[in-house]
Amino acid sequence: MDQRSRALSCIRLLLFTLSSKTSTLTKRTSLSSLATMSINLNSHAFAGNPIRSKTPKPHDPLSPSSAFESLKTHLLQNPENHPSPRSPLFKVLPFRKGRPLASSSVIGDDVVPAWHLGWISLPDFKIMFAKCGIQLTEQPLVYLGSRVEDDVVYWAIDVSEEGGLVPELGSRYFCFVELRTLMVATDWADSLAMGELAIAGHARALLEWHNLSRFCGHCGEITVPKEAGRRKQCSNELCKKRIYPRVDPVVIMLVIDRENDRALLSKQSRFVPRMWSCLAGFIEPGESLEEAVRRETYEETGIEVGEVVYHSSQPWPVGPSSMPCQLMVGFFAYAKSLEINVDKEELEDAQWHSREDVRKALTFAEYKKAQRTAAAKVEQMCRGVEKEQSWSADFNVESGELAPMFVPGPFAIAHHLISTWANQGPPTGVEAQLKLPSSSFANL
Repeated sequence: MDQRSRALSCIRLLLFTLSSKTSTLTKRTSLSSLATMSINLNSHAFAGNPIRSKTPKPHDPLSPSSAFESLKTHLLQNPENHPSPRSPLFKVLPFRKGRPLASSSVIGDDVVPAWHLGWISLPDFKIMFAKCGIQLTEQPLVYLGSRVEDDVVYWAIDVSEEGGLVPELGSRYFCFVELRTLMVATDWADSLAMGELAIAGHARALLEWHNLSRFCGHCGEITVPKEAGRRKQCSNELCKKRIYPRVDPVVIMLVIDRENDRALLSKQSRFVPRMWSCLAGFIEPGESLEEAVRRETYEETGIEVGEVVYHSSQPWPVGPSSMPCQLMVGFFAYAKSLEINVDKEELEDAQWHSREDVRKALTFAEYKKAQRTAAAKVEQMCRGVEKEQSWSADFNVESGELAPMFVPGPFAIAHHLISTWANQGPPTGVEAQLKLPSSSFANL
C-alpha cells in the first residue's frame, strides 16, 4: 500500500471513529432525557426481601430450627416473664383471609400517610390470644426470617378463624388490608416501604400455601409443619412425603413489531377501564420459557414470535389464593407475523400501539397520584373509615380529561417491559446475553 492510500485509510478510520463516538454520545443524551420519564427502582416490587437474603446456620439462634425451639419455650412461659438475654426477640405478623395487618401514620411534614406492617411482639400476641380464650401454640406460626443487626426473628400467622382478635386490633388502629391495596399505596422511592411490601408478599405466599397443603396429595392424610413452617410432611408413617412451597411460573412478554416500531398490548375484562398491558400465561410441563412465550402469544393473538429476549423476573404474590406465589418471568418477543386474531375467551382485545402512543400513556398516567390515593385509603381503613374510590379514575391528561389509555404502574413488571421499550429500546441477541438481569433496572 502506497503512502497516499495509507493516508486515506487513516482518514477514513478517524472519521468512522468520530462518527461512532458522536452517535453514541447523541444516543446516550437522548436516552438520558427519556429515562426521566421512567420510574427509579432498585428491584421489582415484592423482590429484595430484607429478612430472607441469607438463612443462618442451624446452630445460629436466628436460624429456623433454633428459633423454633426458642419459640416453643417462650410460649410455655408466663407472658409477663421477659426472655433470657441470649434469646432473640420474636415479632408476629397476623394475616386474615390473605390480608396482612397494617397501620398508617404521617411522619414529620409529609402530608401523605405511610403504611407499616402491624408487627406485634410475641408476649403481646400471646396475651391477645388469651383474652379471646385461645391458647397460642407454635404450630400455626411460620418462620419468615431474621435481622442480625437487631436480633429479631419474624413470624407470620393466619388468624382467619379468630374473629375475636379483630376488635382488639382495631382498638390499636390496626386493620387487615388487601396486599394489592398496600402494593399500590407503597412509595416505590422508599426502600424501607418496598422492603416491608416484599416481606408481606413472602408471608402471604407461605400462609396461602399452608392452607392449600393441609392434606397429602399422595395418600390423603393430614400434613404437619416442619422446619418452622418452611415445609410440610405427611403424618402417615408409611408415607411421610415431604411437601415444599409451590411456585407458579408465568411468562409475561412485550411483543414487538420491529419493522413498524410498534408493541402489542392487550386488555382483559377484569382490567380497570382504559388499561392495557402485556400478554402473559402459565408455563406448561415440559416446556421451556421461550416456548411458552411463543405458544401463549400465538394462542391468545395469533401472532407468531421469533426471537425471545429475557428482561427480568418478579415474585407476584397478589394473584388468587389457589396460586399462592406466581413468578413473573419477563421477556421481549419479536413478531414474525402481524395479523391479530384475538382469542375472546382469554382477552377482551389486543392491538398494536405505536411508540409515541405508548410514551403518551406513560406520561398521562399519574402513578404518584394513585399511590397517594391508595395511601390515604389505608389510613382511613386503619381509623375505621371505609371510603371506596377507584384509583383508575385518577389517570388524567393535563387538561383534566381522562387519559385515552394507560399501562400498569411501577409495581408491575409489565410497566418496566413497556417503559424500557418506549423510552430506550430493549437489547437484542448477544447484547442481551452479555447483560445481567439486574442491569435491566439501570435506567428505570
